[in-house]
Amino acid sequence: MATIDLTPLYRSTIGFDRMATILDAAMRADTSTGYPPYNIEALEENRYQISVAVAGFEEKELELEVERGVLTVRGRKADEEGKQYLHKGIAFRSFERKFNLADYVQVDGANLKNGLLVVELRKVIPEQMKVRRIPIGDTDLRTIDSSEGKQAAA
Repeated sequence: MATIDLTPLYRSTIGFDRMATILDAAMRADTSTGYPPYNIEALEENRYQISVAVAGFEEKELELEVERGVLTVRGRKADEEGKQYLHKGIAFRSFERKFNLADYVQVDGANLKNGLLVVELRKVIPEQMKVRRIPIGDTDLRTIDSSEGKQAAA
């Protein structure tokens, strides 16, 4: 297993603590199973879609959960009592697949159609984070005299 030393990054950045957690989780992630297969698609600049192949699962057997920036998709097949298979080649095994979401990415909804669970995602940037122009000279800024500051403190 490879390790990454992020110490130089911490010396020159502020507020990127979550990135270290994400990198650490990605390095430890179990990549041995590819089940169920999925696609991640960029639809527009701030819209994304995850499609998970869940053939054979019903809506009630699937669960989506978002907690602390991690989208978890779980599938648990209901017991199939009374069924007798002559051949069982379709994998109905339970699964759990996790996706780390970037800041301000939220889940808009999900839909199950033709064996694909489609999860719609959207990046919603708060107003205070959007680019804005600051006018120069159009404001009535007051310069605080040092004597006024002393009087206010008294």
